[in-house]
Amino acid sequence: MKPTVTIEYCPKCGWMMRAAWMAQELLTTFADDIYSVTLQPSQVNGNYIIYVDGIALINRKELGHFPDIKEVKQTIRDKVAPEKSLGHSDRK
Repeated sequence: MKPTVTIEYCPKCGWMMRAAWMAQELLTTFADDIYSVTLQPSQVNGNYIIYVDGIALINRKELGHFPDIKEVKQTIRDKVAPEKSLGHSDRK
């Protein structure tokens, strides 16, 4: 069964559009590797956490910054499809 990605965002911070854009990018990149991407408003101010099947992989507060799309794609790829090439995103 394919995993589900959940993006938990702070609605008070105006991050819904960022989360929606990130969801679209993940769905496009991992269409064959994930079941879905869901958006979930957080009850905690400032939260922006990306989960794969309930396991937090990226936490904005722990990182100290917003992850860029390259970082997110690489982290998701490492979890759901390690053999997948991301092309330009694989370059450091």
